[in-house]
Amino acid sequence: MSGAPEFPTPHRRFNPLTGSWVLVSAHRTERPWLGETENVTDEPRLQRDPACYLCPGSTRANGAQNPDYTDTFVFTNDYPALLPEPEPKSDEASPLFRAERQAGTCRVICFSPRHDLTLAELDSEGLLRVIDLWADQTAELGQDYRWVQVFENKGEAMGASNPHPHGQIWAGTSLPSLIEAEDRAQEEYAATHGGPMLLDYARAEHEEATRVVCENEEWIVVVPYWAVWPFETLIIPRRPARRMPDLDDDQRRGLAGALQSLLSRYDGIFDTPFPYSMGWHGAPFQDGPTDHWQLHAHAYPPLLRSATVRKFMVGYELLAESQRDLTPEAAAARLRDMSETRDG
Repeated sequence: MSGAPEFPTPHRRFNPLTGSWVLVSAHRTERPWLGETENVTDEPRLQRDPACYLCPGSTRANGAQNPDYTDTFVFTNDYPALLPEPEPKSDEASPLFRAERQAGTCRVICFSPRHDLTLAELDSEGLLRVIDLWADQTAELGQDYRWVQVFENKGEAMGASNPHPHGQIWAGTSLPSLIEAEDRAQEEYAATHGGPMLLDYARAEHEEATRVVCENEEWIVVVPYWAVWPFETLIIPRRPARRMPDLDDDQRRGLAGALQSLLSRYDGIFDTPFPYSMGWHGAPFQDGPTDHWQLHAHAYPPLLRSATVRKFMVGYELLAESQRDLTPEAAAARLRDMSETRDG
């Protein structure tokens, strides 16, 4: 079965990247909603907020002062989750109480000096500068760390405490659990089928078309067949690229265009700056073959029914397996119907 089932009854779909399943229950969107809603504000946005610790020239919470930057800006997180030389307690004598040393670093990337912009509102050149920075930081940190995670949390619904356009990079000596699963699945697929899984998947989605949100000569953006979040998307280069630094000029410009199209469509769904977590997965920096890898980004927006009603991962999702209330095909159709430019 290459596409969606012909009937809207509950069914499970397999995620070949992680080996997990998701329950699809499209009829559940018809139920009434009396639960929590998100706040939506129309407060005016300042180009520069003197109270924002990410704006140019501002003093951060630890007393450090930002330069008067006019482009992108990177600094080491003042309150990092990873440290260069941690000292965890370890008890290797018991299989029930294991720990391992995890050294690393965390950085903050400001996408723009403008406090009132989002990644969706940057022009092509602004997006290119962010993409180049993602690539440069990945290459630099990959010299010392096995895994480099580039990501952005946008909006209060995704835990972003500061609206200034920014993202993060965490780099560590160990492979995170999800990356281990993706690494294993892609390696097994390549050994069986003779090439990277996600290149084959990108070609198959292009031919199927029902889950494609947007595409250009270099990139394809789809709501994946196995999507968990309502308007989740997968962003894949159409030519081989294992890591962000591998992207050539054409691929980087194509990515800028794909991001503009996707993020504008996101904002159009409920006519609101769309919250999401988005991050990049590329080949780990390690000894051994990585030819089975294809660079890709996951975008996980939580909103389901409106600008104020989100999807919660609770109950069955926490205790059994993931479940979604909207078919990926329906979500992709909604996104395709949106304008790919900010001005409509």
